[in-house]
Amino acid sequence: MSCHQYENMHSRREFLEKTGLGLGAGALAHLLGGCASTSTAGDPHINGLPGLPHFAPKAKRVICLFQSGGPSHLDLLDPKPELERQFDKDLPDSIRRGQRITGMVASQARLACQPSRFKFTRHGKCGTEVSELLPHIGGIADEICVLRSVHTDAINHDPAITFFQTGSQLPGRPSMGAWTDYGLGRMNDNLPSFVVLVSTNKERSGQGLLARLWGSGFLPSAHQGVQFRSAGEPVLYLRDPEGLSREQRKTLLEGANALNRLNLAKAGDPEISARISQAEMAYRMQASVPDLMDLTGESKTVMDSYGPDVSTPGSFARNALLARRLAEKGVRFIQLYHRDWDHHGSLQDQLPKMARDVDQPAAALVRDLKQRGMLDETLVIWGGEFGRTPYAQGGANRQKYGRDHHGKVFSLWMAGGGIKPGMTYGTSDDFGFNPQENPVHIHDLQATILHCLGINHERLTYRFQGRQFRLTDVHGHVVRDIVA
Repeated sequence: MSCHQYENMHSRREFLEKTGLGLGAGALAHLLGGCASTSTAGDPHINGLPGLPHFAPKAKRVICLFQSGGPSHLDLLDPKPELERQFDKDLPDSIRRGQRITGMVASQARLACQPSRFKFTRHGKCGTEVSELLPHIGGIADEICVLRSVHTDAINHDPAITFFQTGSQLPGRPSMGAWTDYGLGRMNDNLPSFVVLVSTNKERSGQGLLARLWGSGFLPSAHQGVQFRSAGEPVLYLRDPEGLSREQRKTLLEGANALNRLNLAKAGDPEISARISQAEMAYRMQASVPDLMDLTGESKTVMDSYGPDVSTPGSFARNALLARRLAEKGVRFIQLYHRDWDHHGSLQDQLPKMARDVDQPAAALVRDLKQRGMLDETLVIWGGEFGRTPYAQGGANRQKYGRDHHGKVFSLWMAGGGIKPGMTYGTSDDFGFNPQENPVHIHDLQATILHCLGINHERLTYRFQGRQFRLTDVHGHVVRDIVA
């Protein structure tokens, strides 16, 4: 067969045919026999590729705080006083330069400049300007690096989120977390290497998120993210059915995996191997997940630091605290999603609510990691799929306004894990429409994330349909100016 992975499986099939199921049964007995690995973040990698990391990593893990919908950089992280001076004037043609806009504003008679109604102030020794809507994030200005020149190729939500997470606007590619797990493997044999937490919004649900955003694409399915739910069972079907004992579950799993190994020896399909691996992982998670989700051991000081929502299951605050606990347990890629940043109208009302949801918990997470000595080896990323336009959607108004999607330039911040703290990088033009200095493409961002993990993004590849694929496709450069 043309796929290298299948060719490797043929040799394994021959080995299994000669040796029977003794080796697999022995390994399974070890996994189920009460001596499962309790490895932590400092222990050797499990099931990673040989030769990785390519060089000494700055970060051991990633926590991505993804703000789905497109937070307005112009109202949060990138002050533009020129918009105040140009209020209700047409966006100059010299700025737009004929670049495409969405169909939602294409029929407008004018693209009128819209300033922010929110004030920016300088924070920390670095003097980074941050909106009044993010006072807690402003309080950690000396710990973060604000990128103000990020740009993407997509203009609508689904392709833009897919592009951010997978490096392609088209569905079907592996997500960042899946690539990371494929290359580096796990640090804890009792938990998945890639965990996803999706916030439950207080009012509006926001746009839906498809599970393919944390999928494994054409990589073996064992590398896909595992979503932990906010209500009921954290992971579906993990608990044993009523009346089934732990020993009975063990016997059932042994029998099912024995049959799967027979099928694997005959068919050589790597997905069968993934199925065996995931069944074994699920058995171990029956013990590890309840302990992970139990917050009774957290001090009142820590709980209070994440804000009043931390006691509410599914809140961003609670998920941020769980992210820290997952990091402590050795989970390598932790993906949080918080939705409803898509403010085409009523931005003046909706944006403050969203900012309140995430401001204190995100800052508390950074402080919590630093206090525990984990920030230097944990890369934290906060941002969305794109920003918002410097012109109003509808008419310009100083009090009530909305903004359309804008991927030409937007802002996000990073902290820890090898990123220089207390700085801003890149600039947008006076209108916040185009990058002006040091543009950072999404593929550059992805290359930099992998670099912090000790991975050369050009060398982490997988052969599929006759070509080598990678997260950054054939693009991307490490943004070395922000790497410590």
